[in-house]
Amino acid sequence: MHKITIIPGDGIGPAITAAAMRVIEATGVKIEWDRQLAGMAAVEKFSNPLPDATIESIRKNRIALKGPLTTPVGGGYRSVNVTLRQAFNLYANVRPAISFEGTDTLFKNINLVTIRENTEGLYAGIEHFIKVDEETIAAESSAVITRKGSERIIEYAFEYARKSKRKKVTLVHKANILKCTSGLFLEIGREIAKRYPDIEFDERIVDACCMHLVMKPEIFDIIVTTNLFGDILSDLASGLVGGLGLTVGANIGKDAAIFEAVHGSAPDIAHLGIANPIATILAGAMMLEHVGELDAARRIEQAVREVIREGEFLTPDLKKGSTHGTDDLADAIVKKLGH
Repeated sequence: MHKITIIPGDGIGPAITAAAMRVIEATGVKIEWDRQLAGMAAVEKFSNPLPDATIESIRKNRIALKGPLTTPVGGGYRSVNVTLRQAFNLYANVRPAISFEGTDTLFKNINLVTIRENTEGLYAGIEHFIKVDEETIAAESSAVITRKGSERIIEYAFEYARKSKRKKVTLVHKANILKCTSGLFLEIGREIAKRYPDIEFDERIVDACCMHLVMKPEIFDIIVTTNLFGDILSDLASGLVGGLGLTVGANIGKDAAIFEAVHGSAPDIAHLGIANPIATILAGAMMLEHVGELDAARRIEQAVREVIREGEFLTPDLKKGSTHGTDDLADAIVKKLGH
């Protein structure tokens, strides 16, 4: 029995997390769900986007499956997602981008993983306004790159490559301009690469990497990079395989892990019953793999791939003109699991 914190989220979150829970339970894996709130749902009930009860639940269970969250505008609220990553030191953000047969995309054989440093860089949130003169106000933001943070994420990428039998790690940087921050990250990457002679090491400047991703994505295997660059590159990679509705993110630390769809809460289609649950379902599969339920994880992934390939029960974002919704798609995946 696994006890797992479930955070339904905002907007379409409750519908797609309910679908994911149903698919996970259909594998036969025994789960005790510990339901908690965060985001706007928590603000409405507790006047706090990240209640203590939610923090304590994740601390106790060490595993969470999370729907998309909305951070309230104004009021001094920080991003709930960033706060969670920093609260539990979830330093590794793992974002696979793998092609699905049956999707309408230009590229058909994408299989890459972006591993993003998740707690430092510009997302450390060190920023302020300064008064330059009587007429000029400027905003400053500091990017924090530490040796410890860089070493652990780059080592994580190489160890991930070995464990998943991948052959190449590409470190993405901007050391030609950002001499100190990106320069330190690149220097450490070169040092660590020497300890992994069995893994090919490549380094690319971030703007060139963007160009190569949309021209020759097949040359990439694992990308490791800093926080902001990883946020951008992983979304770009998602676009190569059909969009954010098909991609998943894992936030991994020493003492906890949070799995999520990486798309937003889509309030414009909340309660319409047409939200695509696949990213959250695949997040659930990734979570099952993390807790050692490898067979169940593979079965979910295979069922999702078969349903996408057949194309009958896809939601409107995946199939233009479709009249099928969240529950129809989840039902089709559950049915596949029963075969």
